[in-house]
Amino acid sequence: MSKISRDEVAHLAGLARLAVTEAELDTFAGQLDQILDAVAKVGEVAADDIPPTSHAVPVTNVFRDDEVRPGLTREQALSGAPAAEENRFRVPRILSEEG
Repeated sequence: MSKISRDEVAHLAGLARLAVTEAELDTFAGQLDQILDAVAKVGEVAADDIPPTSHAVPVTNVFRDDEVRPGLTREQALSGAPAAEENRFRVPRILSEEG
């Protein structure tokens, strides 16, 4: 026996603003029944003694130690810039001062 009727499918289609034919109403009713059955099976398996999980396998973060490494000097960093001013990168203005 169908869990969802053609009228319910038509109502859902109307809410979703979908134009469906009479034949599609029967097809969608059957497909939605299958979906509801699958969801019900998942609900049967769930038990109070099984903790919820977010991943199927254990996941751990991989951290590395922070290492101090030499960086660029200001002069080295600005040497490749198309424009520099007052020891800073010069970029085109994109916002007005009036803000």
